[in-house]
Amino acid sequence: MSPTLDAIRECLEGAVPAVIATCAPDGTPNVAYLSQVEYVDSVHVALSFQFFNKTRENILANPQARLLLTHPATAQMYRMSLEYLRTETAGPLFERMKAKLAGIASHTGMSGVFRLLGADIYRLLTIEQLSAQPLPAPAPRLSLLSALRVAVEKLNACSDLASLLEQTLDCLATEFDIPQALLLMADVGRERLYTVASRGYENSGVGAEIGYGEGVIGVAARERTPIRIGHMTAEYSYGRAIREAAARGGLAERLESEIPLPGLPESRSQLAVPILARGHLLGVLYVESPQDLRFSYDDEDALVVLAAQLGLHMCALQEAAETPEPAPDSDPARAPAQGRRATVRYYAENSSVFLDGDYLIKGVAGSILWTLLQDYVNGGRASFTNRELRVDPRIRLPDLSDNLEARLILLERRLVERDACVRIEKTGRGRFRLAVSRPLELISTGAD
Repeated sequence: MSPTLDAIRECLEGAVPAVIATCAPDGTPNVAYLSQVEYVDSVHVALSFQFFNKTRENILANPQARLLLTHPATAQMYRMSLEYLRTETAGPLFERMKAKLAGIASHTGMSGVFRLLGADIYRLLTIEQLSAQPLPAPAPRLSLLSALRVAVEKLNACSDLASLLEQTLDCLATEFDIPQALLLMADVGRERLYTVASRGYENSGVGAEIGYGEGVIGVAARERTPIRIGHMTAEYSYGRAIREAAARGGLAERLESEIPLPGLPESRSQLAVPILARGHLLGVLYVESPQDLRFSYDDEDALVVLAAQLGLHMCALQEAAETPEPAPDSDPARAPAQGRRATVRYYAENSSVFLDGDYLIKGVAGSILWTLLQDYVNGGRASFTNRELRVDPRIRLPDLSDNLEARLILLERRLVERDACVRIEKTGRGRFRLAVSRPLELISTGAD
């Protein structure tokens, strides 16, 4: 019985280079190493097209090819017969292969040499298992299906977005043995992602932003496809590099309102999975590891399912938060604000907010905070609902589908991290209050 492509996906991880054999129309054979073989589905693979060489010339004249693959753990070899169908030069598959090739190039010292010109799509005709005495297969690291089952059960029990985010990170660490992870939400109007939760880093990075198309995370968001890299690559280690370059280039003032994206000093494996629901991009789940080839095709499959579950729960909890619970009969008495007056400065240009000269937040979250503080200082108001914020023209939420609850969580966490004299306290589903411990002076700069 011939093995299936799904059964030998580990051979496509690139640990052992594949060998491709083609034949010219006059019968002259050509054999060459291949940088990358990508799984497309159970009957198709994509091969990296990097050079206009003899292999390329042959395959355009004669679409038949043979591919020799080696299992990275058992050394079992397989021979595949393929038929060339077409070449893709853009889109999710191309971007996925481009990112992975950058990791392979960095790992083999070929950065700047390897460049993906296209993803050649082949139909799988046959697979042969070659006679050999393979090494014993290693024991599975863990059962991903069991981990997924436990994680889904725990996510089902979450009743608000904050606990959903924390439970997801807990499950990644305890069930999937992935201690470093980020959750980023999409700001669709600005085509950027903002960090709302993290785990396993010295600094949380809550509030850190990245644009669509930047690095592994941004490409996953833009193309709405998982991006997985098995080796460290400078091309996709964007966060600290961009920040250091900006600082060297005399842009230190701009960095004052930039929160660094957290990350491992030497991340050798990265996986970014878009969080999708009802046809919309909600965010990105990102994990990384200091170990080469830490994340396999099976890990990718499991986190894609986890991200899908996460997306559905996000939508349901967002809709619930738009319908606030009845207000309590009376607010609990709170101590009046006292002590030294705190200065809150707001810059309308980018909706950034500084407290006593220290940067707090910007963008939509900054606009929300400034609106709440205005109502508190000018009208003595402290209790609010998500629903009224949703329609408040001063905030200018970018879209009705925007996750307001996620922005409130981001704001709440930034205030706690900065040990601010202003806090956001949940008082029920879709309700919260502003707790202020010091008198405030509000100063606005620029047109609102």
